[in-house]
Amino acid sequence: MMTLDLSLWRWALLLMVGGSVLIGGRGACAQPAPGPAARPQPGIDVQDYDFSLTLSDTTDRIEGTATVHVRIDADTLTAVRLDLIGRAPGGETGMRVRSVSEDGRAVSYRHADDLLRIRPPDLAAGQTRTFRIEYAGVPDDGLIIGTNQHGDRTFFGDNWPNRARHWLPVVDHLSDKATVEFRVTAPARYEVVSNGALVRDSTSGGTRHTLWRTDVPLPPKVMVIGVADFAVDTAGTVDGVPVQSWVYPEDRGPGLKDLGQGPPILRFFEENLGPYPYAKLANVQSTTRYGGMENAAAIFYSETAVADGEDDTSLLAHEIAHQWYGNTVTEADWPHLWLSEGFATYLTGLYLEHARGAAALRQYMTAARRQVVQFHDANPDTPLVDTTYSDPNELLNTNPYQKGGWVLHMLRREVGTDTFWRGLRAYYERYRDGNASTRDFRAVMEDVSGQDLEAFFDQWTRRPGHPVIEGTWRHDAAAGECVVTLRQTQDEPPFAVPVQVALGESPSRTTTLFMRGREAQSRVDCPRAPWSVTLDPNTDLLAELSMRRAQ
Repeated sequence: MMTLDLSLWRWALLLMVGGSVLIGGRGACAQPAPGPAARPQPGIDVQDYDFSLTLSDTTDRIEGTATVHVRIDADTLTAVRLDLIGRAPGGETGMRVRSVSEDGRAVSYRHADDLLRIRPPDLAAGQTRTFRIEYAGVPDDGLIIGTNQHGDRTFFGDNWPNRARHWLPVVDHLSDKATVEFRVTAPARYEVVSNGALVRDSTSGGTRHTLWRTDVPLPPKVMVIGVADFAVDTAGTVDGVPVQSWVYPEDRGPGLKDLGQGPPILRFFEENLGPYPYAKLANVQSTTRYGGMENAAAIFYSETAVADGEDDTSLLAHEIAHQWYGNTVTEADWPHLWLSEGFATYLTGLYLEHARGAAALRQYMTAARRQVVQFHDANPDTPLVDTTYSDPNELLNTNPYQKGGWVLHMLRREVGTDTFWRGLRAYYERYRDGNASTRDFRAVMEDVSGQDLEAFFDQWTRRPGHPVIEGTWRHDAAAGECVVTLRQTQDEPPFAVPVQVALGESPSRTTTLFMRGREAQSRVDCPRAPWSVTLDPNTDLLAELSMRRAQ
């Protein structure tokens, strides 16, 4: 996901100038109060959702039916609980439940405190129960109903992090994944896009009936529909997967050009990460509040990002990378958000390296490092895996994005590029359609590399901060050596890090000092004084670095 401040999202072009709004930080538009954080519902595991929704041009009220298939995992369960924002007394928005049934028979329920508690008889572990919920209301959030930048009416799901409950009865937590079907009834003038594959699309009597289904389990944060007047084009196919562009008709020419960059990006990730998990890839112009939102197989991009004349390569790469990490392999809980956003951030850099060369990745990582330093200066006690949040929106900051990307960049150097790619593929294969934690990812990388990575992961994911390294050098003419001294000056304890030192000679040379404490020194054969000595010439280390010649 990318925030709405798109001038700062265009990593390859504008990020290096710096800015006050961080990539992954809060966007220009205000975040709504989401209510109490949605949590897993113990004792149940939703297997499938079948949503039927009726939309209208005359009202923002939606009519919904949800058929929910639930596996019961506990004998002590007395109610099945789903998240659904209710209508407050005297309020105009929120959902009201009309009925709950099972096999055509009414079931007792209570809808209060934004929870739907269904109380069927005889719940027992091992059962799969199916409930039909009829409800209606005006969504306050989650399904954004309004007008686009051209004044045309649109409907777009925008669920991250836990806003699906504003319009869908779900377990609104990323750990409970399920297959999903959307049956949408809307005025015939609209096109409808959603997750998965198009099963049916027909019109009759001025009404369009559309059915989309995915048989790949998804977290609710990426279960969406988009309903608008669209111009639709297939930009290409990759291993049989159609790559589609959905844009407003007014933006047809430049919009299709912008979103048409999808096929080569998809191909790069397929070749390096494993098979694309969904039936199609739709890149969709929308009214999402974010610069980009990685909804599974139906990525929504801010309408202002499309057809604006800017290079959207990085934006598309970030969201397409999420189809593997974030959607198919989903973080186990919000503190592990970097397993989604850090992966998408770094994989964007790897695509730029592939498409534009090694210098593009160095530029990208240099810009990201600057953002990490700025964030740490303002938030010195915040580690990458942050368990102190009360609202997942608080985690939309530099740490899971740029610092997460930097941790992967350093891990690549730690284990080697070939092993790194094998590790990403193994991680995807092991946790595909499921959830994983930082510990799970570390275990996969240890299995693949044969290395003990505990110290690396503890240092970079559990500790806040990064090293601040000040270096000096002098030329010992009598000994024919350069003496390089490095010192870590941050307030926190020293980090254990390798530091590359480049000596500007003809030819230039690079040596590595491994810092295990506050200070490290090395003497390097150097018959003549080099014209320069620099640290980290290949942009491999997350650190603040400086070097000067000793007087």
